[in-house]
Amino acid sequence: MNSFPKIAIVYLSFHCEPYIDDVVSALKKVTYPKDKLEFIIVDNPHPEHGHSVRYIEERVMPLSGKEIPHTTLLPQKENLGFAGGNNAGVDWALEHGFEYVFFHNNDGFVASNAFEPLVEAMENDKEIGLAQSLMLLHPETELLNSAGNSMHYLGFGYCDQYRTKIKELDLPSVKEVSYASGAALMVRSELIRKFGSWDHDFFLYHEDLEWSFRLRAAGYKIALVSDSIFYHKYQFSRSISKFYWMERNRYGVMLMFFRWPTLLLLLPMGLVLEVGLWFFAWRGKWIDKRFEVYKYWLQKKHWKLWLEKRKKIQHIRKVSDRYLLSFTVPGVYFQEKAMENPILKYIGNPIMTLYYWVVVKGLIWW
Repeated sequence: MNSFPKIAIVYLSFHCEPYIDDVVSALKKVTYPKDKLEFIIVDNPHPEHGHSVRYIEERVMPLSGKEIPHTTLLPQKENLGFAGGNNAGVDWALEHGFEYVFFHNNDGFVASNAFEPLVEAMENDKEIGLAQSLMLLHPETELLNSAGNSMHYLGFGYCDQYRTKIKELDLPSVKEVSYASGAALMVRSELIRKFGSWDHDFFLYHEDLEWSFRLRAAGYKIALVSDSIFYHKYQFSRSISKFYWMERNRYGVMLMFFRWPTLLLLLPMGLVLEVGLWFFAWRGKWIDKRFEVYKYWLQKKHWKLWLEKRKKIQHIRKVSDRYLLSFTVPGVYFQEKAMENPILKYIGNPIMTLYYWVVVKGLIWW
């Protein structure tokens, strides 16, 4: 590589004490020139553990600009969520002239040569808007965490090929994917200035899906760069609040990106899915969260907010609904055993798959 663009590594700290030592150890070994990197730590206060500032000041800051890249610490007064916290780091990076921003999850760390393949891919193909590293589980490094995520045509997003043995995959060095995981991805600063960064109204879940589809709507590619490795200490969470944010934001994504005729054609299957989700909510004891989702969407101010987002997306879009839907999948396939359900597997997915091929593929040509 002849030139080394400046990369801002935005690390969103949220009770980072169990993870930050591994992050630092990895940054000591990176082969990308350290004077071209900035390690930006945005510390969101944890509801139980509070700030991690003291730990960071004692364990990380003394290494800044010496053993690890120069480090900037940005403590936040309140928890801004995933999107808002990352955006605080983005603002700093843009103000200081960085050409790329790499988003680094709290509970993972990079391989020593993770940055060079990302830069090379994006420099060689200016149409790539977001590039994700290949994410492996840790310590089960022979297993995949994410090789790009998948979006269901009714708005669900999930990891693709989760826990697949990496030796079973034959991945090209660069591959277009449905959407990029926010745990380890890089974006051009110029695109952030032009199209915006994370949508802070999402707060949690599907914000990476939304950003990927926003840039795709504007005509850019979303790619996996398989030679760039990120190790993720991923732990599945069945937090009840998770269902609220996933459902609320799923509706928002569909409203923002699809044209009204598309939404009308998706409505029948969407209503069938609603019935199923009420059943799952009852069995999973999160039925109150479904009421919260409905309560949110029954408020006029929220419709106004999301319709304004829709207006902006429709203004920048250069591609058809059919093109966007070509990056969706027909079924919902949870890789976690705890989420498996025979009704979804043997009834729900076959029905949704049939609808996908008959209606989505057969009727949506705009």
